[in-house]
Amino acid sequence: MKSLNLTFKTSKGKKHLLKLSYANSNLDAKTVREAMNLIATSGLFEKGDEQLCTTPLAAKYVDTVDTVLFNDAAEKTNGK
Repeated sequence: MKSLNLTFKTSKGKKHLLKLSYANSNLDAKTVREAMNLIATSGLFEKGDEQLCTTPLAAKYVDTVDTVLFNDAAEKTNGK
């Protein structure tokens, strides 16, 4: 599964990760940077008195691969 990870600096100088699981996988750096700037200026994300997305720091696509060792739940749903 591919996700888009957006890293921002918070109003308290910490890093905050915004992970988007169903993002378009063909976005270029300019488009993502513009979107991150819009998120940063919107002030939508806060926790207590801290703004979570104030300054865009980084963006990357991350591919994850599941390696199932066993799944008893799948066997039960298949009638075994």
